[in-house]
Amino acid sequence: MRTEDVVIIGAGGHAKVVADIVLLRGDHIVGFLDEAHPEGDFLGHPKLGGNCAYRKFLNCSFIIAIGNASVRERIAGTMPGVIWYTAVHPRAVISNIDTKVGDGTVIMADAVVNPGAHIGKHCIINSGSIVEHDNRIGDYAHISVGAKVAGGVQIGAKTWVGVGATVSNGINVCDNCMLGAGAVVVRDITQAGTYAGVPARKIK
Repeated sequence: MRTEDVVIIGAGGHAKVVADIVLLRGDHIVGFLDEAHPEGDFLGHPKLGGNCAYRKFLNCSFIIAIGNASVRERIAGTMPGVIWYTAVHPRAVISNIDTKVGDGTVIMADAVVNPGAHIGKHCIINSGSIVEHDNRIGDYAHISVGAKVAGGVQIGAKTWVGVGATVSNGINVCDNCMLGAGAVVVRDITQAGTYAGVPARKIK
């Protein structure tokens, strides 16, 4: 398998996890783009400048290692024509039966993606989370550590499923929602907002 040269966008905590996955996959980190602090180094690799410096590295693959969904969406929209790297940890379990994983998505250690699940672009499927069969996970969504999304669920774009949250079978959750840590979703969510509790209810 050919080694990929990867530029990581972001230089914070999430970038450390993404860098670890890149290296575990046997690929090469060229460096980091960091809008806030574009000079110096990070994790022993050079900072290559701010995000606009991406044009110098169009022969590389890129991945956005920033937790905020809106920021990921904005950055992706400013970098037309780049090749997006999809980072799947070697210990993630991804079914080979009708699964799809979008460009630029990160799937972390011990995550499980079961048959028929389709995951959008630039998503985060965090450590130990479960994306069950026939799920549809929208672009830029984040399934947090230990969250469980049961079968036949639809999660909207830019929705955050919090740490340890559970979404019951067949539920639809619209775009731009935040499901709090430990929340249990047993009814469709059709209005953007923040939801918490057991069962989950909207927080005003």
